[in-house]
Amino acid sequence: MEAASTHKPAYDRLAELKAFDETKSGVKGLSDAEITHLPRIFHAPPHLLDNISPSAAAPDPHHHHHPSPIFPIIDLEGATDDPAKRNAIVNKLSEASANWGFFQIVNHGIPLTTLDEMKSGVRKFHEQDAEQRKQFYTRNFSSRIVYNSNFDLFTGPAANWRDTVSFNMAPDPLKPEQLPTVCGEIVAEYSAEVVKLGDLLFELLSEALGLRSNYLKDLDCGRGIQMVCHYYPACPQPELTLGATKHADNDFITVLLQDHIGGLQVLHQGKWIDVPPLPEALVINIGDFLQLISNDKFISVEHRVLANSMGPRVSVACLFGTYLFPNPRKYGPIEELLSEENPAKYRETTTAEYVLCGNNKGLDGSSTLLQFKL
Repeated sequence: MEAASTHKPAYDRLAELKAFDETKSGVKGLSDAEITHLPRIFHAPPHLLDNISPSAAAPDPHHHHHPSPIFPIIDLEGATDDPAKRNAIVNKLSEASANWGFFQIVNHGIPLTTLDEMKSGVRKFHEQDAEQRKQFYTRNFSSRIVYNSNFDLFTGPAANWRDTVSFNMAPDPLKPEQLPTVCGEIVAEYSAEVVKLGDLLFELLSEALGLRSNYLKDLDCGRGIQMVCHYYPACPQPELTLGATKHADNDFITVLLQDHIGGLQVLHQGKWIDVPPLPEALVINIGDFLQLISNDKFISVEHRVLANSMGPRVSVACLFGTYLFPNPRKYGPIEELLSEENPAKYRETTTAEYVLCGNNKGLDGSSTLLQFKL
């Protein structure tokens, strides 16, 4: 009989995922253990690692180097009190939302100190003693506070090198005392600021669609906010995995605060473009629902985050969606935007049905929107 010892034990992916999940200490726990090799559950399939060398890499001398397209930056100064400036801003927003699905905003009204404190609060949460973090660790996504590693750990093709804590902050805000002690004050303060900013953005986006200012607000687009706070530790083998697999967001819009490390990339005209970190800026992107109700006038674009060896990177994504509260409203393409030349491209859906559909498949690199095409 052949000696069993010559055979490596079969790779039991599910058992390894469960063992990792049961530590309740996430990727940060692995990072604290100073592992030098990336566990196999994090190895991304090759097609998802397409072209992960950052685009800032040295240009190939044998190719004519084409400059990267400039990532749009929109200055919101004057948006609320200067009609001419507002008009110019609406035009820029319209163009960026139609061509990129992404843009950065400056002069958005949230103080730089608040942005810095928010990033620092996320670091403090993820860097506190593992025992303190563990009390929030859960896979029950109806919880108001969810801390875990990879929402799609058991359904996605590969685990991403990141941990996340998310707070359900609207329409019914958590109070500082209901939030983790290390970051409660700033989470409550920052989310209140983002709610105000969301109001303004939805007005400007309504106008950019040629609708009255309150149109999107009246559809509840700005009512629900999930604040998703990601932590990406330095990775021992960043070329084998991702911080976040390519995906589009299943919401109306996302307001993202990112730190100085970089790694966020947007798929623009078939190429991965780096989103340059700007300390005073917020990154805004159009989500699947806004693409659906605008009947493809505005696009929800795939993006990803590279793993990095510098770390930790932190980011805070505020997702404006309505799946956090019971919302029977059906969303379909907006009547006013349709015509004989531009018929509806999507069937109506509730946000709950849509999110369930997306969560069931995990971050597999495909678009949930396709499942709702007429």
